[in-house]
Amino acid sequence: MPCPIYTDPRLAACYDAANSPEPFYAHYLALAGDAPKTVLDMGCGTGRLAVALAERGHRVTGADPSAGMMQVARSRPGAGRVRWIDSDARSLALETRFDLIVMTGNVFQVFLHDEEICATLRALRRHLAHGGQLAFETRNPLVEEWRGWRPDLTRETIDVPGVGAVEVHYDIAEADGAFVTYETHYRFGPDDVAVGRDTLRFVRQEELAAFLAEAGFTDVTWFGDWDRSPLTESSPEFVVVAR
Repeated sequence: MPCPIYTDPRLAACYDAANSPEPFYAHYLALAGDAPKTVLDMGCGTGRLAVALAERGHRVTGADPSAGMMQVARSRPGAGRVRWIDSDARSLALETRFDLIVMTGNVFQVFLHDEEICATLRALRRHLAHGGQLAFETRNPLVEEWRGWRPDLTRETIDVPGVGAVEVHYDIAEADGAFVTYETHYRFGPDDVAVGRDTLRFVRQEELAAFLAEAGFTDVTWFGDWDRSPLTESSPEFVVVAR
């Protein structure tokens, strides 16, 4: 579910330092609210949001198929408050029914084929309690954010606990319609470079609406960003809340 490159424990350890949790945290924490809920963080990655939700009194399950990410999640402070499940969305088979299911970090874009998307949405709907909500986001393909994923625009040095300074940048390997293959370059030292490669799908709104309807979501609210601004052609994200 997260990018396959994060099956490498060393690269998974770099994730938090390279990716700020803001601004989407506020959106998902607000959806959960103050009253205790049963929450599934699907594609939980390193577990930052799952632990934050649990610390607010919610009953949280974090699920992810990436061993590297789950190793980080299970070792982070507060991890004992969360039930951790090694699973992708399609294979999920829990007895629990959730008031809220979230998929953050644009994880929805790793589903490349129609059948993957449909199977994932159906599985998540099966795990919702009556009146429950599914919330996630995916980048607006009209904005073509990926054009800015160039070495000269993305190169930075991050400080990774237990590892030290790591130079990171992104590059585009291939763009073919809705599918963009990108590389993440990690330089741990002069002769120690790791390159992760992954492909994302940029789904159009009308396609996504059809996938949601096919899975049985008939009440869908759309926002254009995590600040809940209206969705327009220039909005950076499709932020979805579906019942």
